[in-house]
Amino acid sequence: MTDALTRMLAERDWVLADGATGTNLFNMGLQSGDAPEMWNVEAPEKVRALYSGAVEAGSDLFLTNSFGGNASRLKLHGAEARVAELNRVAAEIGREIADAAGREVIVAGSMGPTGEIMAPMGALTPEHAVEMFHEQAEGLKAGGVDVLWVETISAPEEYKAAGEAARLAGMPWCGTMSFDTAGRTMMGVTSADLAQLVEGMDHPPLAFGANCGVGAADLLRTVLGILAAGAERPVIAKGNAGIPKYVDGHIHYDGTPELMAEYAVLARDCGARIIGGCCGTMPEHLRLMRAALESRTPGPRPTLEQIAETLGGFSSVSDGTDGAGAKPRERRRRRA
Repeated sequence: MTDALTRMLAERDWVLADGATGTNLFNMGLQSGDAPEMWNVEAPEKVRALYSGAVEAGSDLFLTNSFGGNASRLKLHGAEARVAELNRVAAEIGREIADAAGREVIVAGSMGPTGEIMAPMGALTPEHAVEMFHEQAEGLKAGGVDVLWVETISAPEEYKAAGEAARLAGMPWCGTMSFDTAGRTMMGVTSADLAQLVEGMDHPPLAFGANCGVGAADLLRTVLGILAAGAERPVIAKGNAGIPKYVDGHIHYDGTPELMAEYAVLARDCGARIIGGCCGTMPEHLRLMRAALESRTPGPRPTLEQIAETLGGFSSVSDGTDGAGAKPRERRRRRA
């Protein structure tokens, strides 16, 4: 039986994903150091507002409030025994919002990194990583997600562990890495490495790509690198809304809704099939992203120069793939 996301991708040229989870929840009162997942049971109305904000802005897919919902991260809050409960409730609230939307909306069960270093550099074994991800996956499955969504991963071993957990849970999954260190992940993975990794997996993701990282320009350079490596699976682009800046005691992302609309169109023209935002991306960004994708005719694949001209310069000379990438430049004035 074909899963909901595969059906949607077969019918659509692009799918609009959601925006930020953390940024939106902090705006609702979440404090630094708190576990967002606790709000699934302690402040469910705010989690409903998070999901509804994305759906009402036009998202076809949204992520559950379960990014840090594995035992390793929840242990920091004394809640490691509540993995199944917190993930299930995150998914149940999501299912409630999606089913009331009046159109098909995909509920994607967010699974972030464990926060531990994989062996042999660290103490986390592949077996333990699979166990933690599997526990989380079963909770999200019980709550009714359509697909598991592994995100912000840096290590290939952890990515593979999450994929194995999805297989054990009998669930389709998507998986993104965060390329934030001169075009590489924190553990040195390049866009080409990820494309190769995915094709060698026994239970590969339905779609894969990049999220978070440095800024929208860098993320699209990574998307181009993935496609240049010959990726045939749908590619995900989920970039931050500009660059973070510390303003009046808060982290503020400088990407305007107009800029993110430009990013969304460029992402589509680069070849991304699932397009959304990450840190700093609010419903007002998503509305303009949706409007731009619906109203603007697809164009040719943009060059690195065109991406930098529109979104701002890249943060590094290379994207990590054999030294290829844009030359260093001063950050240009943005159109929006």
